Amino acid sequence: MTSLLDEAERLGRDELEALQLERLRATLRHAYENVGHYRAAFDKAGLRPDDCRTLADLARFPFTTKADLRDNYPFGMFAVPEERVRRIHASSGTTGRPTVVGYTQRDLDTWADVVARSIRAAGGRPGQKIHVAYGYGLFTGGLGAHYGAERLGCTVVPASGGMTARQVQLIQDFRPEIIMVTPSYMLTLLDEFERQGVDPRTTSLKVGIFGAEPWTQEMRREIEERFAIDAVDIYGLSEVMGPGVAQECVETKDGLHVWEDHFYPEVVDPFTGEVLPEGAEGELVFTSLTKEAMPVIRYRTRDLTRLLPGTARVFRRMEKVTGRSDDLVILRGVNLFPTQIEEIVLRTPGVAPHFQLRLTREGRLDALTVRAEARAGAGPEQRAAAAASITAAVKDGIGVSVAVEIVDPETLERSVGKFKRIVDERGGR
Repeated sequence: MTSLLDEAERLGRDELEALQLERLRATLRHAYENVGHYRAAFDKAGLRPDDCRTLADLARFPFTTKADLRDNYPFGMFAVPEERVRRIHASSGTTGRPTVVGYTQRDLDTWADVVARSIRAAGGRPGQKIHVAYGYGLFTGGLGAHYGAERLGCTVVPASGGMTARQVQLIQDFRPEIIMVTPSYMLTLLDEFERQGVDPRTTSLKVGIFGAEPWTQEMRREIEERFAIDAVDIYGLSEVMGPGVAQECVETKDGLHVWEDHFYPEVVDPFTGEVLPEGAEGELVFTSLTKEAMPVIRYRTRDLTRLLPGTARVFRRMEKVTGRSDDLVILRGVNLFPTQIEEIVLRTPGVAPHFQLRLTREGRLDALTVRAEARAGAGPEQRAAAAASITAAVKDGIGVSVAVEIVDPETLERSVGKFKRIVDERGGR
């Protein structure tokens, strides 16, 4: 194992924390001196970069939110002259102005390094072929995975998303050992393999590196059993870097090791902002430690998880993301996340791993309908039993009553990227 670790992965905990503090102090100075937003925010809080003398002092500094990035659209958060920016990525902007991020050449090199480290931790090795089915373009997934795979010394098949039948053919013809894709699109590929009469367990794939959306242990079991691969989690977000902020190690599969030499994690109470102790669940917050073009200070990700000690690496782990605070559905006073429904659907006989939640209003009350696809060959009696089982499991496990519709196979929209789990038809809220 030791020979596979890079220099930073061999640091002791004390050495790592000394490196983090040095880089954190430099980042705070860089942000304060070059980004008007941070200068104003620090001044308002009565703080200067040198007030951070220990890692714990970071908690005194203000948060950064997605709204801050949108308010400074497009380039107001950049900390270097525009001519030093070598690449720009952006979110889809479906809920307002997109969030824009920039990278210097050194940032791009760092990004490739952490993704290469991630792929290696997932079991990838130089010389292997990697089928990248994350979307390319302004979304960070495709290009982030691409350059990291090349940095590791792998051969990249830049498939991107879509053209599902062709992707299945390429996997059979090119025989890649690794696939990088969203877990929901992996299920779409699974359907296409079976539609073409190909047993997914007979492919060349050995490892799937899945990210960009929350997914459960039940989803892992579904994918691993039906593809005969190791399914591991990768984490990232464009505002902090892109994919490669944290990675699950294939030998343990016990949460994602955060690459703490580049990204400093905190978990805070999503309501009060108070930093929580290790092991407590809350909202994940990141501060970049090495970014030049767009440093981020205490960025609120809205992802819910907890921090745990390292196992396969010295770096701390984050538990698999259980959901996002902005994906939370409050149904008649009960908090519910789509991943909770996913766990129930995936363990219900006769139901395929494709579902969607439809929110409606009945009078003055909100109502939730779980629409799940039947597996091929499931008859009326099995579908009725599945609906009853899901209804009871949601009531018993989550504490709320929902309607359940078991629909025909291939009825629900298929994912070619991040899947939209919640359809809100309440209107006028």
